[in-house]
Amino acid sequence: MIGKILKWIVMIPAAALLVALAIANRQPVTVSFDPFDPSDSDLAIAVPLYLVGFTVLIAGAILGGVAAWLKQGKWRRTGTRLAAEIDVIRTELEQLKRQTAEPPGRSPMHPAGSAARIPTVKSSTIGFQGVAAAARRSTRN
Repeated sequence: MIGKILKWIVMIPAAALLVALAIANRQPVTVSFDPFDPSDSDLAIAVPLYLVGFTVLIAGAILGGVAAWLKQGKWRRTGTRLAAEIDVIRTELEQLKRQTAEPPGRSPMHPAGSAARIPTVKSSTIGFQGVAAAARRSTRN
């Protein structure tokens, strides 16, 4: 709400200033599009000065926007690539979650009755110090 009020506080005086500028600069000026012979009337037009000023202002804003858009292309491509990678990673994560949620006898990695079963140990019986000690022993070997 405050942002809208501040916007109008800035926009109303700016619009009034532009209207005053247009009223004060109504005299016609000749704009020539021939840099080698400015007196050639075929490539010259007479327009009010404020129109020339507004045209230059609008053209500058458009060119600045295009330049900024082109400069940010690298970041847009990176964002698109990362979004695609995130989709792939999320799909893989969901797949892994589904695999770990299946009962151990139905896992495609370790079918029922297989000798390749991984023994499970209750974490409450070992504790963190026991796990850390086991990890140290296994790295020494």
